[in-house]
Amino acid sequence: MKSLTNFLPITLLLLCSAGLLAGPLSNYRSPVDVVLARDGRWLATANQTSGSVSLVDVATGQVTDEIACGIHPSFLQQCLDGQHLVVTDTFGGEVSILKVDDGKLHPQATIEVGYQPTGLAVSPEGQTAYVGLVATGEIAELDLNAGKLVRKLEVGAWPRYLALSPDGKRLAVGCSGESRIVVVDVPTWEVAYAEKLSGGINIGHMQCSADGKYVYFPWMIYRSNPINRDNIRRGWVLGSRIGRVRLDESEYREAITLDVPGTAVADPIGITMSGDEKRLVVAASGTHELLVYRRADLPWEGIGGPGDLIDPKLMRDEDMFGRIELGGRPMGIAMANDNRTVYVANYLKDSVQVVDIESREIVREIPLAPSVSLNQIRQGEAVFYDARRSLDQWYSCHTCHYNGGVNSKAMDTWNDGSALTMKTVLPLENLHETGPWTWHGWQVDLNDAMHKSFTTTMQGRPASAEEKAALLAYLNTDRAAPNPFREKDGSLNTTAQRGKQVFESSVANCASCHSGVYFTDGKIHDVGLGSDEDEYDGFNTPSLVGIYRKVRFLHDARARNLEEVLTDFHSPEEVSGTRDLTAEEIADLTAYLKAL
Repeated sequence: MKSLTNFLPITLLLLCSAGLLAGPLSNYRSPVDVVLARDGRWLATANQTSGSVSLVDVATGQVTDEIACGIHPSFLQQCLDGQHLVVTDTFGGEVSILKVDDGKLHPQATIEVGYQPTGLAVSPEGQTAYVGLVATGEIAELDLNAGKLVRKLEVGAWPRYLALSPDGKRLAVGCSGESRIVVVDVPTWEVAYAEKLSGGINIGHMQCSADGKYVYFPWMIYRSNPINRDNIRRGWVLGSRIGRVRLDESEYREAITLDVPGTAVADPIGITMSGDEKRLVVAASGTHELLVYRRADLPWEGIGGPGDLIDPKLMRDEDMFGRIELGGRPMGIAMANDNRTVYVANYLKDSVQVVDIESREIVREIPLAPSVSLNQIRQGEAVFYDARRSLDQWYSCHTCHYNGGVNSKAMDTWNDGSALTMKTVLPLENLHETGPWTWHGWQVDLNDAMHKSFTTTMQGRPASAEEKAALLAYLNTDRAAPNPFREKDGSLNTTAQRGKQVFESSVANCASCHSGVYFTDGKIHDVGLGSDEDEYDGFNTPSLVGIYRKVRFLHDARARNLEEVLTDFHSPEEVSGTRDLTAEEIADLTAYLKAL
């Protein structure tokens, strides 16, 4: 536990709203999650852009308090006596505890956990929290009374979101980097089993059933077929699903397909269930809507299913399946005790939307800040997250470049003119400084790259000059998290310092190509990894900044970790004709690479 100096008063946020603090997006709140008090009297939101938590009086719809809470809050839950909140700060590597009292938020403690904490689950008695550490593939157990980290457990890559069974004995973890749901037995603190999601990417929030038998979650699937209009419309490129996995025993996952022919669903993330379990509700952030299902008779399919398009039974029954247009970017959702009112954190609308899922209408909208006009960067952000820019709204830029970064698959974008030459997704940070672009480096014009992305990869309409300028302005903002593998002051630890020497040595010879501030020379090299199917020869030196985020390496994902890159496919002996590195050199060099 540490001091509370990272909590700043509402005054700071008012300065942000007035535009008196630096930052192109400082005027916006961008709520990503919402929690509703047990008695329904207040709700709270985690606001990502402003780095704050807002408290709202539900009866009046007024924001009664707002305090700064870290750098990049991502998730929040009620804890302890129900009058406290626990909040993750992904970029800051901390989990914070706030008390709700008389319409105000009172900081209680912060717990340093490091390594990008994101999703949370809280024990039934409210004393213990579990958090996914995305950067290291671990979950952490926190003692909320003592304000301390208790223990960690390795579960797999990118454990973004998780859920705990009502009895507190089984913890479900969505490991997006490995396309699987991991089930942890909490009393023994061991992984009980894992269920594979074939082709799965971008696993969303998770919701347990009241009997503790199942955990429900949305996700997307990549099908590894060539990008063309027919394949997209068949659901053979990308598609959206809701799945459920057993928590009491290992059994192949069951799922339903969300995508409607001609008007698909994209980027589902939030999920909740009514208290009587009659309704299952999902927020589809890419298509700006709530999806409402009658849970009892959904057509779940296991092995061999589901199909690539929505089951016709859902289309014939409006009570079984409904879509509610929300606009913006709906993210986290919370269900009221009346089993029909849903509160939606809408990122791009800077508001909480109150939705009646039975009448299928928005009944109220609660603004979290004074309304401000959209600047160019915010307009570009809206384009980036908008799946309606693609053919029949199947996927957005974010679907593949998750929050501007990478996903866990090698994909065929058809960008280089050849089909089924799979390439790992490149991150979109520092774009203006790291040209030329694409793995083969043939692209030298970012405006042309934007055009091809919309019209070829997404098979959508061309972007206007204004839209392309806005998108590039957004992508050129500093959106990357502080590197969690560096010391608090940004310096390298001792192991990484030794690795830097290896990196720059004539033996490893890394710096001869990976040079400069962004660790790329911007040139094309033949490193012996090409294939006859490639449209172009050689590969553009990729930037190494933020390489710790990746779970697949080299252009075609043939390497599963950095150690495999350095000892096999891209070893100094293979690339430079020097010698193999020793085990100690590899360990040091790996530590340095993760710190870039």
